[in-house]
Amino acid sequence: MRAIQVYEVGGPEVLREAEVDQPRPGPGEAVVEVAASGVNFLDVYFREGRYSLPLPFTPGAEGAGTVVEVGPGVADVAVGDRVGWVEIPGTYAERAVVDSSRLVPLPDDIDFETAAAVLLQGMTAHYLVKDAYPVQAGDTVLLHAAAGGMGLLLTQLITHLGGRVIGTTSTTAKAELAKRAGAAEVILSSAVDDLAAEARRLNGGQGLPVVFDGVGAHTFDASLASLRARGHLVLFGAASGAVPPFDPMRLAQGGSLTLIRPSLGDYIADRSELLRRAADVFEWVRSKALEVTVTGRYALSEAAQAHSDLEARRTTGKLLLVPDPAAVGRREETRS
Repeated sequence: MRAIQVYEVGGPEVLREAEVDQPRPGPGEAVVEVAASGVNFLDVYFREGRYSLPLPFTPGAEGAGTVVEVGPGVADVAVGDRVGWVEIPGTYAERAVVDSSRLVPLPDDIDFETAAAVLLQGMTAHYLVKDAYPVQAGDTVLLHAAAGGMGLLLTQLITHLGGRVIGTTSTTAKAELAKRAGAAEVILSSAVDDLAAEARRLNGGQGLPVVFDGVGAHTFDASLASLRARGHLVLFGAASGAVPPFDPMRLAQGGSLTLIRPSLGDYIADRSELLRRAADVFEWVRSKALEVTVTGRYALSEAAQAHSDLEARRTTGKLLLVPDPAAVGRREETRS
């Protein structure tokens, strides 16, 4: 079968299409024919070596498809079931082996592309606004990269919960997308000298209770400076690079601030929690509280281009890899 292989860590060019053996399920495992795979910054971190896997490996940690074979002892799914999954490497391929206890059954009204586009980021958004910092009605939130796939989902959810979003984007076109998703205000990060001062100005001169920051190195200082006393920085990603080590006294000097660096895996650690979060995300999609926007569909052979586009911020919304070449023709060219 065809799969993307990483033989050495590095830039997008290390993503290579190869012919590999068909996977076979072991005890408790299922083989899934992949219909669509989400492209996420998590995949970039593995490709770059920030997170490590034994070489060579097949990247991709979000997928959806149909179960075609099960191993001994599998009770959670059966052949023919439509399923999705997250945080298990190997989705950049025509087929993947997955621990059956980590597979999420898909409702009839959730198609493969929607599942592959929303599960990882949707459940991430779920734990961010429900657990890492429970957003309350009336909260004003600073959200970086508000027009990205993650940012658009968070903007919708925060607004749905009664919060007010001040988003940051890099272009006016992306600012319009963020506003359409519900952002009350948008800061063009390239057009202001002091991002924190602008965020405070848009909040009536006051610091904010929380900042959701998935950008990392480039925004970390501004995020801290945007907070009010006893404010919370939720650092959930590092799209611009890892935050350098810093003196924790900065948190005290900023007004008894708190910093959390959460990870989705700790919030879907058992199957009941996984299924509960996935069910909530699907209900949000069903009720239109979340609208999923797929703006790029790439063939497996175009995985390097998908990563290049994602890292260069030439895209908005969600990117997918689709093994079926016919699906790639439906790509929407909405890059800016």
